[in-house]
Order: sequence, then structure tokens, then C-alpha cells
Amino acid sequence: MQNRMQALVALGANLPFDAASPDQIITDALNCLGNSWYKVRRKSRLFKTPAYPKGSGPDYVNAAAVLDIASDSDPQAVLRHLHDIEARFGRRRDTRWGTRTLDIDLLAVGGLVAPDPATQTRWRNLPPADQARLTPDQLILPHPRLQDRAFVLVPLAEVAPDWVHPLLQRSVLQMLDALSSADRAEVRAIV
Repeated sequence: MQNRMQALVALGANLPFDAASPDQIITDALNCLGNSWYKVRRKSRLFKTPAYPKGSGPDYVNAAAVLDIASDSDPQAVLRHLHDIEARFGRRRDTRWGTRTLDIDLLAVGGLVAPDPATQTRWRNLPPADQARLTPDQLILPHPRLQDRAFVLVPLAEVAPDWVHPLLQRSVLQMLDALSSADRAEVRAIV
């Protein structure tokens, strides 16, 4: 039996694609996540959140999932799989933090820190103005913004509440509790 580990992903959409609404896109994308190498272990409910940054477009539908992957999986290959799913739903990478038909972020792969702790810490500590204009040229794990975003942490808390950030040494629930109550309240479950 092959060793397995968890990959955490976040999904978001705020534009329709073909005849599908953002909530249908997220549901369909969650169904596409599993393949012969990955199995979806848990999926969160769907949540509605204001666009980020605020006022930049229609509200988003967000969700999170836990994938079961082989422990020797290449995180870049996992990311390519996620980008392939995005492309099926019309994703274009024109504007950083812009509106989109589908965004799937690879948040974490087990306790992996990539490419190294210093680089992850540098990207995690970027000033807000630099976050909006700079894009890393390599995969950074854990995702450098996950601890700052209620629209990621609220769904993630449903599927991986006890996952611990390997550098911050805080669980998903602890990172979520550290956010303001106003930020957490903006993330509303879709009934």
C-alpha cells in the first residue's frame, strides 16, 4: 500500500461560465478534483463572500477540499492538475486578484514548506501593496496568504480544522480565530 498524505485546496468563482453560475461551477469543479492519483476526502459547504479586494467585482462562491494524494506526489504536478480543471471552466489569468470563472489554490501539501522556509516567510510577510502587484515565479507552500483570509479559512475549517501550518505552528481553527469577527462574518454559508 502506497503512503498517502493530504493536499488542501481552496476554490472560488464569481463569474458564470457558459450556462453555469459560480455555485454550479464550484460544485462541478469539486467533482472534477478526483482522478486516478487523487481522491477527494472531504468537501466543505459552499460559501458566499465579498470579492477580494473589496469592491473589485461580484461576490464569490468559495469552498475547500482535502485531497488524498500519494506521499511521493510532485506538488507541481498537483498544481498542474488544478490549473487544468480551471481551464476547463474558462479560467484566464489576465489580472491578479481579478474576477474569474474559477480559481483553485493549492494551499498545502501535508507539512511541506516550499521552496524553503525563508522564501515562504518572505512571501507571507510581503506588505499589502506588494501582495497585490507581485506574483511568485514558483510554487510557495503553504500558500502565503491562507492565514489572512476568512474566505479560505472558514471553508477550510469545515474540512481540515486541525491542520497545522508548519511555520506558524497554528491550526486552521487558531488562524481563523485570530481574524476579526467582521472578516469571519462576511463569509456566509449558502443554504
